[in-house]
Amino acid sequence: MLHRPVALARASFAARTFATKPSAPPSCPNFSSGPCAKRPGYDLAKLDVSTLGRSHRSKVGKAKLKQVIVDTKRILGIPDDYLVGIVPASDTGAFEMAMWSMLGERPVDMCFWESFGKGWFGDAANHLKLDGVTEVSGAYGELPDFSKTNPDHDICFTWNGTTAGVKLANADWISDNRTGLTFNDATSAAFAMDIDWKKADVTTYSWQKVLGGEGAHGMLILSPRAVERLESYTPPRPLPKIFRMVKKGKIDGGIFEGSTINTPSMLCVSDYADALEWADSIGGLEGLIAKSESNLKVLEDFVDATPWIHFLAQDKTSRSNTSVCFTLDLEPDQVKKMTALLEAEGAAYDIGAYRDAPAGLRIWCGATVEKHDVQALLPWLEWAYDEVKSA
Repeated sequence: MLHRPVALARASFAARTFATKPSAPPSCPNFSSGPCAKRPGYDLAKLDVSTLGRSHRSKVGKAKLKQVIVDTKRILGIPDDYLVGIVPASDTGAFEMAMWSMLGERPVDMCFWESFGKGWFGDAANHLKLDGVTEVSGAYGELPDFSKTNPDHDICFTWNGTTAGVKLANADWISDNRTGLTFNDATSAAFAMDIDWKKADVTTYSWQKVLGGEGAHGMLILSPRAVERLESYTPPRPLPKIFRMVKKGKIDGGIFEGSTINTPSMLCVSDYADALEWADSIGGLEGLIAKSESNLKVLEDFVDATPWIHFLAQDKTSRSNTSVCFTLDLEPDQVKKMTALLEAEGAAYDIGAYRDAPAGLRIWCGATVEKHDVQALLPWLEWAYDEVKSA
């Protein structure tokens, strides 16, 4: 004989109305958090390929590289006295370049609340073997206690935790009178969040996130204080060629005018230029942010109305509007079955939580994702959940 709670639970489950399988998937089911969906209307055949087959050192090549730097500064509202350069190896290369070149001059506070920030902490402590490394960490879904940071130390952090769906609510915790430098990994924040540039001395990102560009190229943004550090501090370790930004004690200004350290893909550069042009067409940074936040609102309304899905971010003010992360009322193996089912149906690709994060979903809501596709995804989530739960 069944115990009463079990009997009631089974009766409740049997009485549920199960979601009907939707008739059509989203027009673009690409919800990956990197590389991300290409911009709406993207057409590879329409890219400007005038620089293909030409040297990146040629007049036309350098002009193209410089133009995307200029457009980047303008759209992001980066101060005129900051430097912006294209560097190797995506955001990872850009951030490592900054760490290896500048850290070690003073103690460093490593702030993290997800996988990539934790990786920077590991690099500082175990590979660079820096003295005076302080861990300032938070659990998945929560920000750390930033009051534990010291403005006389260097401070490393991610503006948006891509694998946790938690972003900075603000940068008020960073002192305007700091003597240390701040290192801001903004790879899933740039072009989707309003970065307070006076709080960021070193900022990095990659093309394949919010603008839906291609991989392998990173962007490095330096404040005047960061340049001063580079010119006044020589790290006690050898630097590989692709990390070197100083020549004879002075910043290599050519890097920030389009003379890249190594050979970039000019096809990827043209792709990035196309993305920047599209960003302008929808209202620049303001338009990009508004579109991303509108996508998030669709998911917020869905969560409010759906009892089995929950935001990983505990605080709405720090909830990411790009890499939106969820937990589900399912076991980890059921979550895997659900994402596999959605992929098999062509309804959603690459939406499983990051491998080190709690089991769940991660749905990209950056501006290259259309609101109607997020809306079209929701009935598929309900159907797939019911399929897995009832199995």
